[in-house]
Amino acid sequence: MTVTVVVGNPKAGSRTRAAGELLAERLTGGAPDHVVELTELGPGLLGWGDEAVASAVKTVQASSLVVFASPTFKATYTGLLKLFLDQFAGGTGLQDVVAVPLMLGAGPAHSMAPDLTLKPVLAELGGTCALPGLYLLDSGFADDPALPAYADRWAPVAKALMTLRD
Repeated sequence: MTVTVVVGNPKAGSRTRAAGELLAERLTGGAPDHVVELTELGPGLLGWGDEAVASAVKTVQASSLVVFASPTFKATYTGLLKLFLDQFAGGTGLQDVVAVPLMLGAGPAHSMAPDLTLKPVLAELGGTCALPGLYLLDSGFADDPALPAYADRWAPVAKALMTLRD
């Protein structure tokens, strides 16, 4: 079973990445196999046919579980993540991928953003979105009791879904 974290933060090595990796580890019991830092794909995301972008898309499609992690910008996920998701065919691009939406923000006002903005796009692309989205405050995500509580509750579901795929 392959686990990937897609990081939609325009800053490489961000807290968003750390939170995504931590969530993936808590859900599966091990570090993710791949981390796709979208900022490293640069202008290749602005069109179609870029080899690095195509490779990242294939990595995600070959994964059993993918944590899609983004900071909250203007009450939604980043444009960088949107550009990446545009690379997937609608309805089937994430077929058989357990897709987990994760967003970080400065305050609790946007706590529904993962479920209201990111999850519908992942479902539209064919992702299996059986787990609710997770929103964490970026200033203290590592110590937030919501992350381990989420993982304790949803890890068995994630593992069962991953087993069905493989």
